[in-house]
Amino acid sequence: MAPMTEITTSQRRALRAAAHSLKPVVSISQKGLTESVLKEIDRCLKTHELIKVRVYDAEREQREELLTAVCAATEAVAVQHIGNLLVLWRERAEEPDVAGTHKPGAKRASGPRLTKKAAAAKTDKAARSRSIVQGKPRRPTRTR
Repeated sequence: MAPMTEITTSQRRALRAAAHSLKPVVSISQKGLTESVLKEIDRCLKTHELIKVRVYDAEREQREELLTAVCAATEAVAVQHIGNLLVLWRERAEEPDVAGTHKPGAKRASGPRLTKKAAAAKTDKAARSRSIVQGKPRRPTRTR
């Protein structure tokens, strides 16, 4: 995997949006950026691609230095630095597919998903178009 040092603004925007709901998975505290912290960041990047790191007890300049050091050590890209939170991204390395280990996922229906309101309208429309079968009245429609 070649280190990626630049991302486009649209990629950065999409990554910031994806990171919005994430919780910090690594904390850098009193001892600073140690080897074990770097290993943990690397492990989390391998697993998740996009992570948040919380920095405690550091001024803005120190946080910027930590961000560049982490990015250099892990070959990650700095997506965002806001307050005490750093958002890092590294493209996941493609793992070779060993025969017999690939488990295909369940097939999903292609096409847009319906909202509850649209699904209810669809079933109501089908019910109204159904004729009376063997003396059973059709299901009553909703009135507003």
